Amino acid sequence: MIRLMMLLGLIECATSGLDKVGGKHGWDQNVNYTDWASHQHFYLGDWLYFVFDKHYYNVLEVNQTNYEQCIDRDFISNITRGGRDVFHLTQARPYYFISSGGYCFHGMKLAINVEEPLPASPAPSSSDKTNASPPQMIKHLITPVFAISSTLVWTFLFAQATLS
Repeated sequence: MIRLMMLLGLIECATSGLDKVGGKHGWDQNVNYTDWASHQHFYLGDWLYFVFDKHYYNVLEVNQTNYEQCIDRDFISNITRGGRDVFHLTQARPYYFISSGGYCFHGMKLAINVEEPLPASPAPSSSDKTNASPPQMIKHLITPVFAISSTLVWTFLFAQATLS
């Protein structure tokens, strides 16, 4: 029963994508987050992964006005925990994030629009494959493979421990 619950939990996580904000640069100054976000698609259920130095930066969810004016008071939530923080996109709507301490004025701000997931479609024909979006397909393929592999490893280890 425990293994089944673990598997179901991992499969639920596997259907969502994990987007490292800023790509290889993470959450830092002198990164054009507008440009980065324009090359991404964010869907309901995805996760944002903020990687940063918590001694200097933080991540605040704010409203549109505070985002545009870099106001770090009256924020919606402070998602900063340890510099390797995730944020679950639970609603299809615009989201706004900034870093306080004046860093927002140096470009540490992110605006994204979260969309409903795309409906499942039939497998593309050979002529449609050239129009497929490899980064999006990879993002949603790697996570399930990892989740299933992890479940199999934990199941094997659990079985070995109970036999000993």
